[in-house]
Amino acid sequence: MGMQSGGSDDLVTGINVTPLVDVCLVLVIIFMVTAPLFEQPSLDVNLPKASTKEGEEKENITVTLTSDGKIAVNERVVSAEELGPALKMKLAGSGEKHVILRADKESLHGDLLMAMRLAKEYGARSMAIATEPKNPGLPPKT
Repeated sequence: MGMQSGGSDDLVTGINVTPLVDVCLVLVIIFMVTAPLFEQPSLDVNLPKASTKEGEEKENITVTLTSDGKIAVNERVVSAEELGPALKMKLAGSGEKHVILRADKESLHGDLLMAMRLAKEYGARSMAIATEPKNPGLPPKT
């Protein structure tokens, strides 16, 4: 019996999809890992430190107050006069009616109290004040 060298005369008519699937899965993993990095709040605040328990995931409405007096409702910057109507609209469309207040530790207490009063006035059922977790035993950041 003689051995044949060379290929057969059959043409390859199918497409090998295995490399395509591998590349797509790698892209999905990359997007899953990097997606949380893009969810940065529109206003940067320095939250106070506190010992807290983790909140449960809900349909939240977030009010952000900065140290220089800027206010945002769910990532949309509003003025103090627009805060009431913006909260009213968001609370009317919310099932949970849960408001999270993200106030910079250098922000004015009056602004926080105004946001709390408006949230209650427009139907908020519950409120939480966002804080950073305390790390006992670690030196404070400078």
